Amino acid sequence: MIANEVLDVDGTFAAFLKNAQEFSERVDWAALSKLEAPERGSYAQLWEAGILTGTDLADAIAAFHGLPRGRTESVTGRPHGMKGLSRRFLRDAWVYPFETDGRTSLAVADPTNEDAIRAVSLALGTTPAVYIVAFEDIAMLFERDVEPASEAGQATDAAAQAGEIDGESASDENLERLRDLARGAPVVQAVDAMLEAAIDLNATDIHIEPSRDAVRVRLRVDGFLRPYQNLPSRMARAIVSRIKILAGLNIAERRLPQDGRARVKIVNTEADLRIATMPTLHGEAAVIRILVKESRALDLARLGMSQHDLMALRTQLAEPYGMIVVTGPTGSGKTTTLAAALTYLNDPQRKIMTVEDPIEYQVPGIHQTQIKPSIDLTFATALRSFLRHDPDIIMVGEMRDSETASIGIQAALTGHLVLTTLHTNNAADAVARLLDLKVESFLLASALRCVVGQRLVRRLCERCREPAPPGDATTESLIERGVLTLAPGETLYVGGGCDWCGGTGYRGRIAIFEVMKFDAQLRKHIHDDVDTAELQRLAHEAGMTSMLEDGLAKCRAGLTSVAEVVRVTT
Repeated sequence: MIANEVLDVDGTFAAFLKNAQEFSERVDWAALSKLEAPERGSYAQLWEAGILTGTDLADAIAAFHGLPRGRTESVTGRPHGMKGLSRRFLRDAWVYPFETDGRTSLAVADPTNEDAIRAVSLALGTTPAVYIVAFEDIAMLFERDVEPASEAGQATDAAAQAGEIDGESASDENLERLRDLARGAPVVQAVDAMLEAAIDLNATDIHIEPSRDAVRVRLRVDGFLRPYQNLPSRMARAIVSRIKILAGLNIAERRLPQDGRARVKIVNTEADLRIATMPTLHGEAAVIRILVKESRALDLARLGMSQHDLMALRTQLAEPYGMIVVTGPTGSGKTTTLAAALTYLNDPQRKIMTVEDPIEYQVPGIHQTQIKPSIDLTFATALRSFLRHDPDIIMVGEMRDSETASIGIQAALTGHLVLTTLHTNNAADAVARLLDLKVESFLLASALRCVVGQRLVRRLCERCREPAPPGDATTESLIERGVLTLAPGETLYVGGGCDWCGGTGYRGRIAIFEVMKFDAQLRKHIHDDVDTAELQRLAHEAGMTSMLEDGLAKCRAGLTSVAEVVRVTT
């Protein structure tokens, strides 16, 4: 049997995770910090909180306790002689008895539950070998015993059972049943299939939307929602419950919106999930934002900037102090641009510190901090603390409030290069937004170096793009206004639509940019009643290329279409 050890996540197990390199980099320490002390004493709570993927957690538990790791494919049968032990007891204890080569063994998710292991051993009349198996795999084993249906029908059948549990409230028994169904293999496989499809298509969001007759699942690909599948309406409860369990949310609460996060590993891809649920007329809807963790080095020169814009940005990054702002709507690639800028600036002679939510790109040599509002670690509190750590360069994920903006401006004026983001429509609007955040205009004029505005446009599918038909009204209007100039014989392209791009004519996205440098002339126009249109005009006269112009240049290069550029810039 196993030695009587007490699980102490704040002590021995946490220390093990921190010291084991293969696990420490994968642990979601923010999720762990949110757990209350009593919850940290349970491996099941750690699994539900998503501090590691189920497989990684099982690997860590096995290594920590010195027990062999078991896999579901090696579980070949069930022993007899289980009198006195109910199926519910075994499920609750996360213990699954099985036989391999005639020898009785136990698949165990939590080896610290010695009472349960001892009870099963007594019922079997033997001392079984113990193997560590992931929580979701044990749930799958129990589901497999009850649901011998074909793989194609498992997800629908099992999830449909959850539809029998109706009403705004449910008994403890029904909640347990719903929890079991949500953890069962068919439902787990259904949710995993959604995540796999989303990652394969580079989708940013999964939308799960219940209605009277069906559950519609859609994926946001290249900025547009795309139908993925329609499921029977009875499946909604189990699917949403599975998603809640991943995020550590309360599956019994169906009347209020809930927000959570999880970390998963799908098809060898690690991703952070931001999960939001919302009660609707026909049940809970859920949206999963997918943030794929990137560890590759980013090259500033490969972002898609024109040579003119790239040189302008590099010139500003070479300055020892001041503020550089990247602006655009949510999902426009601002974080990627900042990560590439930090990679460009990364040097052993500089100390670089960042505060982010979340950390999407891990850059070696840079001190990166994840905000934790639950313990009052916000952008503002982190930024204030950074100034006592002697940094050369500071990156603030977003200027969300006046306190953060004020500290950021002060840092930029006291010898630090500060990089940050804002949500505005163009580069000039960033000035008005910072003034709205109560930044003094004379301080802003002194601190601001440049603003990079950007958008993402869909890239034409390389397999089906075709010459644009003549006489397009939008193209003709741009030519008449002098915004677009075509050389004789020059061709613009549109997407034809094929299987590779899902019939859309586009596959992937590229960025379009404008880089507004604040020279002495432009700084004179930063005041409380700033005219952003005038700033845009003056910057253009000084040589700035607008996002529209940059986008049209990419149209001439055959990378995107005129309609796509006009869509995101007007």
